Amino acid sequence: MEKSVDQAAFRGALSRFASGVTVVSTQHDGIDHAMTASAFTSVSLIPPLVLVCSNKGSRFHDAVRESRRWGVSILSEHGRETSAWFAHRGRPLDTQFAGIEHHRSPGGLPLLDDALAWLECETEAEHDGGDHLILIGRVTWAQYQDETDDPLLYYRSHYGSIIRQDDSEKTVYRGGA
Repeated sequence: MEKSVDQAAFRGALSRFASGVTVVSTQHDGIDHAMTASAFTSVSLIPPLVLVCSNKGSRFHDAVRESRRWGVSILSEHGRETSAWFAHRGRPLDTQFAGIEHHRSPGGLPLLDDALAWLECETEAEHDGGDHLILIGRVTWAQYQDETDDPLLYYRSHYGSIIRQDDSEKTVYRGGA
């Protein structure tokens, strides 16, 4: 017998995991689609793979499944308003990029100008993830910029920014084999 997990405890526990924030975009039937996603991560360096989770009830979900191509804009801390905009359900589809500075990936997908980095992906695999679909994407193009280096973070339903320490993962570990 499967034991039920308390939904409030589950949401509370997951909200304690800080993550970066992305806007994932696609184009289907000549229309640009986008969504804010914190459920994004790298999967593999060789081959270059990433994953994102898409809500099965969203407009973006249907569009990305049909197009099988998607772009990722990894947001800087300057992307708070943009992140909130693309997380808002019911925004007008045909004008959702109006007033937002963006450019096109080599494959023609919309990417946000003020992001830290950009990826273009082709769907390699799809996996059922309950009310979400897990999309594994093969990265076909990547670019980053060095002018801004402050990522937008998300923690407990709030945006945040990073506080840098002098030590890095390479200097903190002092243990033996």
